[in-house]
Amino acid sequence: MSTRLLTINKLSVTFGGLHALRDLDFHVDEGEIVSVIGPNGAGKTTFFNMISGMVKPTSGNIIFKGESLLGLDPNQVTAAGIARTFQNVRLFANMTILENAMVAQHCRTHQNIWGTLLQTRAFKREEREIREHAEKVLGFFGTRLTGYRLDQPASVLSYANRRRLEIARAMATKPTIILLDEPVAGMNPKESAILTELIGELRSDWGFTIVMIEHDMNVVRDVSDRVVVLDHGETIAQGSYEDVSTNPDVIEAYLGRSVAESS
Repeated sequence: MSTRLLTINKLSVTFGGLHALRDLDFHVDEGEIVSVIGPNGAGKTTFFNMISGMVKPTSGNIIFKGESLLGLDPNQVTAAGIARTFQNVRLFANMTILENAMVAQHCRTHQNIWGTLLQTRAFKREEREIREHAEKVLGFFGTRLTGYRLDQPASVLSYANRRRLEIARAMATKPTIILLDEPVAGMNPKESAILTELIGELRSDWGFTIVMIEHDMNVVRDVSDRVVVLDHGETIAQGSYEDVSTNPDVIEAYLGRSVAESS
């Protein structure tokens, strides 16, 4: 029997009288890959922003592992076990690739300022463990982020490799759930196919549960256990990719006309 990790009940957010999300219900079980799709302006990024503590809901609740996330800051949500990437890559461009993966683990550290200043044995041990874990998650992406690249600034990476580094940084926080916001945006078909396979391995090899916003329907089709469709801040369909891709309401939301009118 699957364990329910995240439950969202009647979640709503209003910006100046505009409903970005309205009475949204959502859930994800341990080990699932769930894709959230919908036309531009459907509320997808607002949905991620509320889960990660960047936007406070007007009403409703977000329950993670039996505890409410309401009122938590983004760093507290990360510490609880939910990491995310962003539609627009947000790396520390002047830090090295290794440092980007190491700094992500700040939410897991235990040493205080005195340990840092005095360079205690416990501090050195923790610093070594942080580096080893950073190298491990970077190694997931093969040679693209390892070897001589470890000491290069993130700013020199190609766009596709910046995407990979952002995912590695999320992995480094040791999360239970990773929220991926359009992970293949801007990639060519070959890069998209490679990253699609890696998303599956995040679940199969690392045990992460994945919630993903994505516009590339090939990616959604190939990795999703379940697809949830938003339009104007409301759920209009959910189920398998095959179910939602033939749903008349979904087709109308994307094409702006009903199935009958388009036939």
